[in-house]
Amino acid sequence: MDLHTLIYGIYPYVATTVFLLGSWIRFDHEQYTWKSDSSQLLSKKGLRLGSNFFHVGILGLFFGHVAGLLTPHSVFLSLGVSDMVHQWIAIIAGTIFGSMCLIGAVMLWMRRMFTPRVRAASRWMDINILGWLALTVLLGLSTVPTSIHHANNNDPTTMILLADWVQSILYLQPNPELIRNVDLVYRLHLFLGMSVFLFFPFTRLVHIWSAPLTYLIRAYQVVRTKRGMIRS
Repeated sequence: MDLHTLIYGIYPYVATTVFLLGSWIRFDHEQYTWKSDSSQLLSKKGLRLGSNFFHVGILGLFFGHVAGLLTPHSVFLSLGVSDMVHQWIAIIAGTIFGSMCLIGAVMLWMRRMFTPRVRAASRWMDINILGWLALTVLLGLSTVPTSIHHANNNDPTTMILLADWVQSILYLQPNPELIRNVDLVYRLHLFLGMSVFLFFPFTRLVHIWSAPLTYLIRAYQVVRTKRGMIRS
């Protein structure tokens, strides 16, 4: 077994197992650490802008990757979305959300590194995961020029191979040979992305599991002020 097969045939399942099992164990045994560890009370400088850029960007990237890589190729074609349209949508959306996520991640990383009060309250993994996410997104953005070159040459092969590989992993029929010959920058991006799931249970990212989605449909809150009663 060579290194490529190990990384792209076995490592995805290792990362996924640690992601799921590690999250469950941490929730079961260390619920007091199951939080985002907000440092807003320590310093607000740069937090709102950096956090908004980061969260909007990473959510856009996540759902974009899910839709683009997990949707069967035949479904796009049946919906009238050609390979080239699909590729240009991925390029444009990836550039926009990737840039937002990278800017936000760098701002938050620098805040953790160079704001004394925040740095003193930060764990090593808080700083490490922001740096790793920034590097992962940077490599993702580094694929854009190559993707544009492929699109300009009307060649969707790499995009289709990447989606087929992800789906082979999902269907428990791993086929690392699908991406053996794709450009190195794509494979490095995949490795760093998979590693995010490996690190996930050991970081404050676990708060994603507890995202308050019901907030979007919650009832109005009655707030009493000196000027009267308002709803928010």
